Amino acid sequence: MSFLRWAIVTVPGVLLLGFASGRSVPSGSENGWYVALTKPALTPPGWVFPVAWTTLYILLGLALAIVLNARGAKGRGVAVGLFAVQLALNLAWTPTFFGAHRITLAFVIIVAMLLVSIATTFAFARIRRGAAWLMLPYLVWISFAGVLTWSIGRLNPNADTLVPGARTSQML
Repeated sequence: MSFLRWAIVTVPGVLLLGFASGRSVPSGSENGWYVALTKPALTPPGWVFPVAWTTLYILLGLALAIVLNARGAKGRGVAVGLFAVQLALNLAWTPTFFGAHRITLAFVIIVAMLLVSIATTFAFARIRRGAAWLMLPYLVWISFAGVLTWSIGRLNPNADTLVPGARTSQML
């Protein structure tokens, strides 16, 4: 029963944070700057992103709940700390890319996010293998997102000058 109590907190919490980051600035087809960019052929249709991120945030919340439920497990604090760092990096990516139009910095953030997420996955695996397995789709997706970010940067060397940066929040 304790796992369910953790999951009732962590899954909506991670979803809410992800939603807040995604709505902090216009993104996708709502963002004139992004629409004006040249995108690589491997860019999925716009509807894929909210579906993928919702699914991934649910999996992340469940993985975190599994680890939090492992009371007394050695390395639990480090694992949760790593999770928090990778989530903070995740939440910083959208405003950096879509709001500030800083593609290079967004790429650095996503590389750091991937590295910390790999460390998180290994830390989770030492506590509960199921939590680590739940992290794998996230690792694949952010690797793909990193390739997209890098490709967009390469295809749009002067992207920061296309359209002024978003200065208002979509949340209000």
